[in-house]
Amino acid sequence: MSLTVADIQAPIAAEMELFEQKFRKQMKSDVMLLDQITKYIVKRKGKQLRPMFVFLMAGVCGQITESTYRGASLIELCHTASLVHDDVVDESNYRRGFFSINALWKNKVAVLVGDYLLTRGLFLAIDNNDHDLLRIVTMAVRELSEGELLQIEKARRLDITEDVYYEIIRQKTASLIAACCAVGACSAGSDPATVEQARVFGEKVGIAFQIKDDLFDYGTAEVGKPLGIDIKEKKMTLPLIYALNKAKFLEKRRIINIIKNESDNPKKVAEVIAFVKNSGGIEYATQAMNQYVTEAQNLLNAYPDSVYRKSLHQLVQYTIERSK
Repeated sequence: MSLTVADIQAPIAAEMELFEQKFRKQMKSDVMLLDQITKYIVKRKGKQLRPMFVFLMAGVCGQITESTYRGASLIELCHTASLVHDDVVDESNYRRGFFSINALWKNKVAVLVGDYLLTRGLFLAIDNNDHDLLRIVTMAVRELSEGELLQIEKARRLDITEDVYYEIIRQKTASLIAACCAVGACSAGSDPATVEQARVFGEKVGIAFQIKDDLFDYGTAEVGKPLGIDIKEKKMTLPLIYALNKAKFLEKRRIINIIKNESDNPKKVAEVIAFVKNSGGIEYATQAMNQYVTEAQNLLNAYPDSVYRKSLHQLVQYTIERSK
């Protein structure tokens, strides 16, 4: 890919740098252990795509304000809290190639750190009367939890339809990117209709983002997760759902049996991957992903032309062209 995150970030480079400083301050604690852990978290941050969506959308809708910085921090604090808690739930020892908080400091400490980050975000909003921003982010956190529980419920029976799949990823992944865009628009002083349009734009981007993640499960790129990990975890993703819907009864039963009972066997997982590829599941999911991107880009074109809009177009493209 020719475009880098730094290229896309260019119109908001100064704002992102200032955001980093403000965010570090908001993570700080007087408790030595907590301060040590939050410093560890900050040092191992990812590409910061979520704050970029907040700042770019604020720029698209009007002006980046102090409220924008607080909104981006609120999103990151709540998102980081959810990741720390997820690693405990999933019994995961790694996050982006580094040891997770629960691996280094055990589950009890990790849960408490997640709670601390969540409350820091809540107080940041409350202390500054950012009630509209708090409402947007709180709804996203609620949907994250509901999406996770819906996926767990459906994974037990492996009976996920496309409609249920889209509802799960809308809640689990898209709700947070939707919140980023809504927060950006709201922080710029936009009216409710514009905030809702920004939210819908973010939701479509988030759905495309998750389908891209699902496709990684069937590829060969080094993306930070092993090939077939979704199958091993009994997650029903779009390529697999499509392939199963096309399969004849006996073949469908055989594949479901592998996922239910033999997903620890690499050879059997490879069989499922081959089945999905041969059934056209990859092409179908790619087409669906591209359709959501087109819809998102069309919504974005309704805003006035600007450097922020151009970068936001590029950021959307980046989410589906990334290699990890």
